[in-house]
Amino acid sequence: MEQSITVLGLGNLLLMDEGIGVHAVTALQERYTFSPAVELVDGGTSGLDLLPYIDKRDKVLILDAVEFGKEPGFIGMIENEVIPAFLQAKLSLHHMGLADVLSVANMTDSMPKEICLIGVQPWTIDVGIDLTPQMCDKMEVLLDRALDKLRAWGITCALQSPQKSFP
Repeated sequence: MEQSITVLGLGNLLLMDEGIGVHAVTALQERYTFSPAVELVDGGTSGLDLLPYIDKRDKVLILDAVEFGKEPGFIGMIENEVIPAFLQAKLSLHHMGLADVLSVANMTDSMPKEICLIGVQPWTIDVGIDLTPQMCDKMEVLLDRALDKLRAWGITCALQSPQKSFP
């Protein structure tokens, strides 16, 4: 049986760099095809509404802006049981929602076997609909890291359209 994988892009598109996860999932949808076992989801700022996308999945890959306490543009990866504790230092309200979703999944024995959060330290989360130019420059690195993780999980990622400059 093929494993079920969710790629979840989180973020608020109205807060500039905070929307990187949603933009990343959109770019993956536009550029690549994946096996039917992979579901790409624009999770936006949803809270408990995310539970069906995590519930009993084999693996979940989350793409987001994350407060790592590092220089803007830093890209980090956090995996499995470290994620809920890490989310206590929330960048925005949707991190609280994600922490709640993971807590509910854990309590109901529907936690994915593996979870990976790949995040980018934002430059700004001011009101605005565009990513900063610096964050746009990090998009390809974020996408490459996401694709590398999916390939490590045994997923074939086929390029369907040439890479476009972002956004």
